[in-house]
This record gives sequence, structure tokens and C-alpha cells, in this order.
Amino acid sequence: MQTLQQEAAIPAGLDHHFKFYSKGDILSLTHIRRFETKLGERVQVIADRHRLEKSLQQSTARYVLFGIPEDIGLRADGAEGGTDTGWIPFLSALLNHQSNDFAGGEELLLLGHFDFGDLQYLIEQNAHDDEEKINAYRHAVVRIDEEVESLVKHICTYGKIPVVIGGGHNNAYPLIKGAAKGLYKAGATPLAQINAINLDAHTGYRPSEGRHSGNAFRYAEEDGYLLKYCVIGVQEDHLPQNVWLDIVNNPFLDLVTYEDIFVHEKRNFTQAVADATGFTDDNYTGIELNLDCLEGAVAGSCSGGVPALMARRYVDFTAMDSKPAYLHICGGSGPGYDSARDIHNGKLTGSLVSDFIKSHSYGKADPS
Repeated sequence: MQTLQQEAAIPAGLDHHFKFYSKGDILSLTHIRRFETKLGERVQVIADRHRLEKSLQQSTARYVLFGIPEDIGLRADGAEGGTDTGWIPFLSALLNHQSNDFAGGEELLLLGHFDFGDLQYLIEQNAHDDEEKINAYRHAVVRIDEEVESLVKHICTYGKIPVVIGGGHNNAYPLIKGAAKGLYKAGATPLAQINAINLDAHTGYRPSEGRHSGNAFRYAEEDGYLLKYCVIGVQEDHLPQNVWLDIVNNPFLDLVTYEDIFVHEKRNFTQAVADATGFTDDNYTGIELNLDCLEGAVAGSCSGGVPALMARRYVDFTAMDSKPAYLHICGGSGPGYDSARDIHNGKLTGSLVSDFIKSHSYGKADPS
């Protein structure tokens, strides 16, 4: 006799590292007010977490939201953590948006979030020095890759668009891979390959030295799941020469620097985003945004950043002018825990998700 897990075909890791949400979980973060209806009262939850595929297939929601509140990818890159604290502030902000004619909430299925705290605890307790710790974190990122990829593949197979919040940019790799496999399985693409656009101060294309937050797009391209990639807002002072040469010598890669837009004014921001959507318009495209590149999103960031309004325009434009495979908003890290920073970033991320859903639902882009 099959076990429940075998019968349900739950993707790898979801029985252990994934927290599915009930309606009660959602309402606990929703501030109910008389004469008003909030998104938290309208969003869908999974019908049967033990039969995920069937529940996804039967849901009328077009977008599936989940979180990856982890900072293992950053620590694997030798950086400070901090990307593990923004999920709940974001969720509290989004669920308390008004349900109205602009966004009702029924189009969104709120699945839950990953919790990889056990992996981090084991590393912190058992690694003997910094080198051993970094190597252990890079092995842990591979485990995260597998579980995130599996979930995203299931979501895309059933014609849904993943909306993913939190973690470092290491999670771009399993999102690209999972979406490419899912869209291919669904018959939406001839190959398990997609494109990606990224608003970021860094390229995410550093050498493949072991998985971490700085090389997700390199791994995705080398493994054949990423065809075209364009990154907007790269700060020239953060761009390694070898990465710059790799990108400019590859016709499938492109970038526009922050300086070209905001300092030298060689093109305006809208033109840069339009160039990116034009470059990637031959396929489904992952929409990426790293909060670290925005003004005020990270405490102590003083080298300039993209204004929040421009980030909202970026999401709005790409949602309308692309065939989105997924939306991924990550980053927002900083030294130490900062509740004010998390609340600020949470509200902004809530607006970005709302912008994406409204623009894609009612814009000209419709991959169906």
C-alpha cells in the first residue's frame, strides 16, 4: 500500500522544509475592518496540501506566491546575512492591501514558505573555521536549489506564474531551471530554456566556483536553462573585469549600467527597460529584482541607488511587455537586524507584487 507521501507525489523537500498556509494563517496577519475587504480575505490557499498537483490544476488563481526567507546563499558568498527576515513584513503589507476593482485577490494563491533553518543550524554548530563554513553553505545552497526547482516546476507545469519573495539571488538559478522545465513539460516552450531580466547593482554572473548568491545566472546559462539575460542598473564600481568581458563578448548577454542611465544619461530608465524586454521577447522571461540596488532599501548604502518609483515602473513595464515565467524579488539585506528596514522593504515589495499582478493581468502581455 502506498504511503500518503507517495500517493500525493509531494515534491522533494516540501514535506520537511515547506510550511503550507491555511486560511487561518493568512487571516492572522490580516487586519479585518468593517466596511472594507482586504486581500487576505480573498487570496486562495491550497485545497489539499497532500495532493499538490491536483490542487494546482484545479485552482482558478493565475499566480502562486511563496517565500524563501533564507540567507544561506549570501553566507556561501562570504557576505553577511539578512535576507531571511523580510518575508513576514512583506506578507503583512500585501495581505492588508484593499481588495477592489484594481486587484481583488482571488487571482493569487498563497502557498506558504520554505524554512531551511535546520541546515543553517547544523553548519553553524559543526563548521570549524570560516573556510569550512563557506564550503558547507555552498553545499546547502545545492540542497535549496533542488527543493525550490521542484516546486517551481510543478507550478509552471499547470500554467501558473510563480511569485517568489525573499532569500538571496542564489535562488534565481532554481527558479530559472524549474520554470524552464515546467514550461517545457506544459508544451509552452520547445526547449527547457527561458530568458531573464534583472534589475540589480550586480550581475549575478560571477564564476562558477560553487553555488552562492553571486553566480546564479552563470550556472543557469552554463547548464543550458538560461538563453538570454539582460541586467539593468549594474554599478560600474562593482563589476569585475572578467565578468564584464564575459558579458560583452556573449551575444546572448547584455547589461546597462547605473551610470549610463543616471549619471551619463546615455539613455533614460524606460528606454533601458524597453531594450531589455526587446532583447528577451522571443521567449518566456524570468523577471528579477534585487532590493539591494534601490535607494534606502539597505541601511548604510551610500553609493546611490535606483529610486523606488523606477523599480515600480520596471515591474509594471516588464509585466506588460514580456511573457513572464515568474517574478522574483530578493535581497534587502543589511548589517544586523533592522525592523524599520524590513517594514520599509516589506511595504515596497507588497506594492511591487501588486504592480506586477495588475499590469500582467490587465496589460497587453498574455502568454496564454
